Amino acid sequence: MAQGECILYPCYFNAGYSRVEGRRVSRNLASKAPVLVDLERALKRLGVKYRVEEHHHPAHWARKEGRVVAEWIGGKETLIKKVAQKLESRK
Repeated sequence: MAQGECILYPCYFNAGYSRVEGRRVSRNLASKAPVLVDLERALKRLGVKYRVEEHHHPAHWARKEGRVVAEWIGGKETLIKKVAQKLESRK
């Protein structure tokens, strides 16, 4: 991963997961069962360049959800919150 990139996994935004299981946003910002396509759509709305990779979150290795690598210079938590806000319409 190059500098200026952030890795995002669908589990970061999943309302069905606890923080220990990998959720990174509050439950009121989380979505019900987000998938990789939802993250892509949210990043497109934000105008953030990204690429999709077929890697999985280490805690969820059997799910093979994939991940998105976004070009982002700011803090990762800021990007996660912005993506979560764009996912809100899918609740």
